[in-house]
Amino acid sequence: MRIGSSIALIAIGLILALAVNFSLSGIDIQLVGWILVVVGIIGLVVSVAVARRARTVVRREDGLPPTRGL
Repeated sequence: MRIGSSIALIAIGLILALAVNFSLSGIDIQLVGWILVVVGIIGLVVSVAVARRARTVVRREDGLPPTRGL
């Protein structure tokens, strides 16, 4: 799950939890919304942690900035 999809889950979940006023038999729409919010927040935290871990810093020993390959 990426950052954009996590934010989308949070937005959809909040809409369902706070703005929708209808009910289906056997399904609690507000509970489904809150579950989507929680899953979106967990996905956002995990995707940010993975993105921070994936960045690597390359340093040259001579102190010059790294160059791109030719």
